[in-house]
Amino acid sequence: EVHHRVRIKDSAIIAAASLSDRYVSDRFLPDKAIDLVDEAAAKLNNEVSSKPEVIDSVDRRLIQLEMELLSLKDDDSSSNPRAEALRQEMDSLRKKQEVATASWEAERIQVQNIQALKEKLDQVRFDIESAERNFDLNKAAELKYAELPAIQAELEKEEAEFEKSESKLLRDTVTPEDIAAIVSSWTGVPVTKLVATERDKLLGLEDTLGRRVVGQDDAVRSIAEAIQRSRAGLSDPTKPIASLAFLGPTGVGKTELCKALAVSMFDTEDAIIRIDMSEYMEKHSVSRLIGAPPGYVGFEEGGQLTDAVRRRPYSVILFDEMEKAHGDVFNIMLQLLDDGRLTDSKGNVVNFRNCIIVFTSNIGSGKVLEVAGDLARQEEVRDVVMSAVRESFRPEFINRVDEFVIFNSLGPDQLSQIVRLELRRLEERVAGRAMTLEVSEAAVAHIANTGYDAVFGARPLKRAIQRQIETPLAKLLISGQVLDGDTIKVDVDGSDLLTITPYRPVDAEEVPAPTQEAATSAAAG
Repeated sequence: EVHHRVRIKDSAIIAAASLSDRYVSDRFLPDKAIDLVDEAAAKLNNEVSSKPEVIDSVDRRLIQLEMELLSLKDDDSSSNPRAEALRQEMDSLRKKQEVATASWEAERIQVQNIQALKEKLDQVRFDIESAERNFDLNKAAELKYAELPAIQAELEKEEAEFEKSESKLLRDTVTPEDIAAIVSSWTGVPVTKLVATERDKLLGLEDTLGRRVVGQDDAVRSIAEAIQRSRAGLSDPTKPIASLAFLGPTGVGKTELCKALAVSMFDTEDAIIRIDMSEYMEKHSVSRLIGAPPGYVGFEEGGQLTDAVRRRPYSVILFDEMEKAHGDVFNIMLQLLDDGRLTDSKGNVVNFRNCIIVFTSNIGSGKVLEVAGDLARQEEVRDVVMSAVRESFRPEFINRVDEFVIFNSLGPDQLSQIVRLELRRLEERVAGRAMTLEVSEAAVAHIANTGYDAVFGARPLKRAIQRQIETPLAKLLISGQVLDGDTIKVDVDGSDLLTITPYRPVDAEEVPAPTQEAATSAAAG
């Protein structure tokens, strides 16, 4: 407190000990808790000596408006309506700046007075101890019973006045929220209190995932509920956030759900640590996950799994196509799923307790396809699939997975939704060239019908869109028949062929549009 000239609440110290014990796994107590408190106090002290964000944002806005006003001087700014609007906004901002700056200066003087009194109080206590050691009892008594109480009373008065301020721009006390913010910056784990935006995002997580992954309500619900339990603080802190096994045919959204979760929670698909289990078909390949033992090639490189989690401790770990890996590879999963940790080849303990573990597999997909759409036989499907799982994996591994989720096969209605999702992504790509893509419902149905394959799921749809829309459109772009800024309309003609027709804005340069026959034949090709 004396060094950083701030106050530290007892609750902040408790938070530093508990949060560092749970989330900072590569260091030891009490050092990591002390460093948390130290960094939080230093950050708070820096905020006292620098401009508050409110004033800084007003200053930057004023500079921006001033530059814009100067650029209008050549256009007779006295009569320019835009210049007048700029002056009015600048006057309003200057008044706001004056009020905020005056309040900040007054608060800063108060904080500096409190800090000076604390330093003086600490010096008096040191002088008392020094006088008592030297048996200078008169000086010790004067300091202890006269000067010390006076400074303490003045300090309490200053602190009480500072606390009375309703809209404070400055703080001088380290709170548990400050400690949580530092933990989040260290580890990437969101341990701060839920703000309104994140609360809404968590409550709507199931709907968000469901918009991207079609027809898999059970899987989406399992993922969303696991995340909600974790952020509410109710999940088991000694295990990963969730460990799920996604089972079902190819192309039904198992991997896509993991990507959707990463985008929803972290705004990027890069938050996925993907381990392709087809690369671990040999028994010895397990060393690649945790690192080669000492004396072997690759010892210095570390493990592909352990190093990735150490760098990004809050992530989705996807073990894709798990049935293709050697059975002994799953032995190291037992400790990971049970205790949420692994020890790599260098002896470092890696914490998996803030990860979501997802296994995917095509085991039992034949039975899922056989009863597609038959709701009455869904329980039978689950029994058959779980029987296949028990034949392929050891009981100790199955027993540690939180939930096995059976993915349904996709029907024609769901395929139409997937086509719209894929077309929306294509629209985003062509929007970079100021082009607009308009696809009719008949064209969507045509793509869904031509790309439907019950065995291969949704993947043929992507190939159908590439073949029927992207390839013809690319040819039209290369030939110059379609230009940036055009509107591209995709429809179906009387011969049940997809047509691609460009439309140009009226004020654009007149360029011959491709004939209907050319676009149709290109689509057919």
